[in-house]
Amino acid sequence: MENKKLLQTVAKKMKDRDPKQIKILMGFDGFVDQVLHVVDKRYDAEHFERVNYMEDYGKKICKAAGLSLNVEMVPVQTKLGGNGPIMANSLARHGCKMNYIGSLGKENVHPVFHEFTENVHAISISDPGFTDAIEFLDGKIISGKLEALKEVSWETIVEKVGIKKLTELIEESDLIGFENWTMLLNTTEIWKHIIREIVPNLKKQERKVLFIDLADPEKRMKEDILEALECLKTFDDTFETILGLNEKESYEIAELYGKSKEDFENVLEVAEFLKGQIQISEIVIHPVKEASGCSRKEKASVQGPYCEKPKLTTGAGDNFNAGFILGRMLGFNLEESLLMGTANSGFYVREARSATYQELQQFIENWSENKLEA
Repeated sequence: MENKKLLQTVAKKMKDRDPKQIKILMGFDGFVDQVLHVVDKRYDAEHFERVNYMEDYGKKICKAAGLSLNVEMVPVQTKLGGNGPIMANSLARHGCKMNYIGSLGKENVHPVFHEFTENVHAISISDPGFTDAIEFLDGKIISGKLEALKEVSWETIVEKVGIKKLTELIEESDLIGFENWTMLLNTTEIWKHIIREIVPNLKKQERKVLFIDLADPEKRMKEDILEALECLKTFDDTFETILGLNEKESYEIAELYGKSKEDFENVLEVAEFLKGQIQISEIVIHPVKEASGCSRKEKASVQGPYCEKPKLTTGAGDNFNAGFILGRMLGFNLEESLLMGTANSGFYVREARSATYQELQQFIENWSENKLEA
């Protein structure tokens, strides 16, 4: 087994590290996710055959072009959503001390976030968005309703949190995470205010880690994306700035700098290219079956514990990000951290929930012994 020695090393290191010492601040999104399956054949009120693959669903839609199409979707699960809450929830389950600022409910916290807010210190700044997550065995279609998230702005953060409190939260954190730039349309302005009004007033400390997840930027304008990436470069003057991308997102960002998918032999090459272009500390990319990353001193790729029939895929990337950054914060090297990310995601898609620290350690041990379900 290619990863066996690495898996054993990571499992052993995990026993000697304590995530409870890690202090984190994350924000600013929040969604209520409804996971849906598309009905292919309906047999009776209780039994149906689902559409398993995105290509088959696409063919149904194309076949109906110019006519009409009646689609039945079956709700499978309603859960907390948003890149921030899912990633923060995973890190909190590992025992990290979490502060979360986000869109969890304006008057009252939405019920899907009740358990989450019991495990983190949460400050809600707006109502959540809503997502229909149509899942297939080979991917998913995320349909977001963002109206409430228009309220997520610098002015709202100042009103609900305050500059003094936000500065204190950043200063006391080892890790800061800003997630879902694409869906939060005011994020770039929020970042600019943080750069101008908070960063200059931070106490001189060791460089903290800043983790950024843009989310799929395809719908956003090129100039807006480049402006956001310029903010990341500025952030890197103060923080060890890490950008996390899935495979599709990595190619979309590469296109902004004149490269296409065909210009690269693998995603590690994409990570190296993007790190040079964006000029930040680290780039990490997580396709479905593997993960690659490039930092100032290291570059690495690992194979993941691929699952052919996942129970849940919405949030798998966020759980990768959580596992990866947990490894980084525990002092693991890049390769070990990538493996932590793939394992954390691998547990999630098999169990339809985030792992605890002990469960992740056991999962990695089982993986090293070829005891995982495919």
